[in-house]
Amino acid sequence: MKVNRILAAGFLGVALFAASTADACTNFLFTKGATCDGSTMITYAADSHTLYGELYYRKAATYPAGTMFQVVDWDTGTKLIQIPQVAQTYSVVGNMNEHQLAIGETTYGGRAELAKEIEGGIDYGSLIYLTLQRARNAREAIQVLAGFMKDYPYHSEGESFSICDPNEVWILELIGKRPGTVKPELAKKLKYKYTDGAVWVARRIPDGYVSGHANQARITQFPQEPKKFQKAKGKGLHSVISSKHLDYLFEPEVECVYSSEVITYARACGWYDGKDEDFSFCDTYAPLTFSGLRGCDARVYAMFNRVASGMQRYEKYAMGDANAERLPLWVKPDRQVSLHEVMNLMRDHYEGTSMDMTKDLGAGPFNCPYRWRPMGFEVDGHSYIHERATSTQQTGFSFVAQCRSWLPAKVGGILWFGVDDTYSTVYCPMYCGITKIPECFRQGNGDMLTYSETSAFWLFNRVTNFVYSRYSDMIKDLQKVQTQLEKDYIRDVRKFDDRAKQSDGDALAEQLNDFSNRAAERMMKEWNNLDRFLLVKYIDGNIKKEKDGKFERTETGNAVFPEQPSYRQEWYRMIVKDHGDVIREK
Repeated sequence: MKVNRILAAGFLGVALFAASTADACTNFLFTKGATCDGSTMITYAADSHTLYGELYYRKAATYPAGTMFQVVDWDTGTKLIQIPQVAQTYSVVGNMNEHQLAIGETTYGGRAELAKEIEGGIDYGSLIYLTLQRARNAREAIQVLAGFMKDYPYHSEGESFSICDPNEVWILELIGKRPGTVKPELAKKLKYKYTDGAVWVARRIPDGYVSGHANQARITQFPQEPKKFQKAKGKGLHSVISSKHLDYLFEPEVECVYSSEVITYARACGWYDGKDEDFSFCDTYAPLTFSGLRGCDARVYAMFNRVASGMQRYEKYAMGDANAERLPLWVKPDRQVSLHEVMNLMRDHYEGTSMDMTKDLGAGPFNCPYRWRPMGFEVDGHSYIHERATSTQQTGFSFVAQCRSWLPAKVGGILWFGVDDTYSTVYCPMYCGITKIPECFRQGNGDMLTYSETSAFWLFNRVTNFVYSRYSDMIKDLQKVQTQLEKDYIRDVRKFDDRAKQSDGDALAEQLNDFSNRAAERMMKEWNNLDRFLLVKYIDGNIKKEKDGKFERTETGNAVFPEQPSYRQEWYRMIVKDHGDVIREK
């Protein structure tokens, strides 16, 4: 999601941290060799205080020549430009299309000179959904994105994209060019002519590795094609190409592609004057700041720390020290991760690190790892921050996109979709071949200002906002239902795949619709039951006793006197320090 960044030189502190983390997202990327079943996966949390969680659906369609498409800014709903529509579009469920192509994003903003949005052009959200309607795999997606950036202005701030298909996973980072940034004397010297669009770099994640991005540009130095590009005799294609040679993009050897202007534009603007081979995309277009590390890269560090050993060496960097050892773009996990482990990697409050949000006094008496905004604050002239973790209360929706090469496309692709906070959501299996969206996820079923009894977004928010009140106790009851549902779904998907892959056409669509819609209906039923259960068990700060799965009653049928657990000792000490003279027994 969009993130408003202030990147004035040398300005850190409360204002910067608060601005840079207002609306922010998290993406993790998993290659075939890094997963237990050989699927590729990307995750995405669309975090925003104003985004309503619903599942978008775009039906496949054909269009007559001359049809125009109106581009509308995904964030604001503002009409931007019209572009020619293609003859055939693919169906898209959420952020995955019928060919198992999935795309996620995080906004990093970038240099102040480039962060200002311009009128017209194509915004980052439209880039995603237009590309999903027009591309069949990751390399086609890069080709489509590059074409858009060549032909039209880029409306939004700097953006990182996760792109995956059943075989490959890529990270693509781009930032829009802006009028008035090029210095005439440098442009003349370089023979550079400014055009609209964006500069970008795309890198394929090596098989067996995992990567991530979370509102901070991640690509630093990258391999560059030889000055005289040519196909090496008997040795195949060079593994890196620029946008001048996109015809070679579909050669399997290619694993890095970049805009032919990515370095020359920076030189013409006076932002870089070193050697080409030393050029760093991130350091030039999105220089590191304290907030970029602590509020953004720290989330990637937390995931790396959970899947690979030796990651503690990067904790100083994650905590805001730009001079410490830098977090790599990708790491090799100690072992292959399962689908459910990937879901749980999206559930993180920095547990097990120095930034653990359940440990300090800000967590309250019940270890609640959530902090209400603003994220930055001052006390006695000193500036402080609240952590920004992967799991956060203001998530509209999130997903784990799973692509499986051994199954027919419409069966192989599953968008494991959830709404609200990733820590307490349920990832429900939405096959990419469905044509009917479950009522609880349907667009228009409620909105951010309109409550709906049948909306998953409102039901999950109702539960989580109650759980936050006595977190350390209530989250355990929630996790029991959450874990059981997700494990059942994973088991059911395995069984259903074998039946579904035998069908095609309308019969397949009907089967997929039935499975995904029933899964969503079960989720709503179980969560409504959980909602009532939590209210009964935890009303008024008491905890009712249970036995054999039921609340205990006395012999006469009344409720057994409830438990009334103490606050944690750290919290009592804080009360005493603040008010002890008044409340001490005399």
